[in-house]
Amino acid sequence: MANVTKTPPGYKDESVPAHPGMDRGYPVVVFGDHRFCAGNYLKVQPMPGPHMHSQVELNFVLSGSMTYWFDGRVLTLSAGRLALFWGMIPHQVTECDADTTFVVLYVPMAVFLELPTLSELRAAIFRGAVIEALDIKSYDKDMFMRWREDLLEGDSQLEQIVKDELTARIRRLDREGWHDLRETSPVAQREAPIGHDHDRALKVEKMAQFIGEHALENISAEQVAKAAGLHPNYAMTLFKRAVGLTIKQSITRQRLDMAQSMLIASDLSVAAIAFDCGFGSLSSFYTAFEQRFKTSPAAFRHTYSRITRVA
Repeated sequence: MANVTKTPPGYKDESVPAHPGMDRGYPVVVFGDHRFCAGNYLKVQPMPGPHMHSQVELNFVLSGSMTYWFDGRVLTLSAGRLALFWGMIPHQVTECDADTTFVVLYVPMAVFLELPTLSELRAAIFRGAVIEALDIKSYDKDMFMRWREDLLEGDSQLEQIVKDELTARIRRLDREGWHDLRETSPVAQREAPIGHDHDRALKVEKMAQFIGEHALENISAEQVAKAAGLHPNYAMTLFKRAVGLTIKQSITRQRLDMAQSMLIASDLSVAAIAFDCGFGSLSSFYTAFEQRFKTSPAAFRHTYSRITRVA
């Protein structure tokens, strides 16, 4: 399997340093890539510092054992265990056994927002829980390997198949039981990782959480700032430096992620989707969508419906 992920035509990796001046007071953030995708590598390696990203991350450990620093807690996952968490919570692999391997999948939060039956699980993820499945299936290892291989192909048809299969697995996980791994994990005995300002990271986390939960509503940067107990001007500066996007841009991103999923998964009109996803006008939706995805909403839906018919 090649170590380079194929990407769709026109895709641009918009990841930016969390702090252009390399201010050590902010965590490293990988925020630009919002795709449904898989990690390029199976081998687990310690990370030089904590990072954040917008998707929900799923880890299925194939062999060995790995230790996470997860927002002040030390969590250990060993072979045959499955855990998932929201990437906007600062996290870092601090150590692992030699030759530890895992499958890591990155799932846009929009996928979870489409599943109303997961309300309790989704709320726990937003609160910063590390969800561990209590029931591991005999086929999980093979399935996660297959999903990884399919996503690395960069084929939109395979991506949709994986999405359908993975959401079914998450629904089964919710039904058959899970717990928050943080509740049984010790508090870190050392200070937060070098260069990580815990208080400011928490403020960013609260703002990101508020955006994730309320992006489809008519929210403002002032409301986002208030959710973190900050003055709007300071909040906007802090968020931009930590995330690489303005608060307004982040709200728009969340809305576009949801709209993209609804275009694929529903028969609602483009106008209905635009307003359901929080856009004040159809023209603003079209402009934002075309800037982000380099195609119109109608053309995007047509492409996926054509793929479905062919399948």
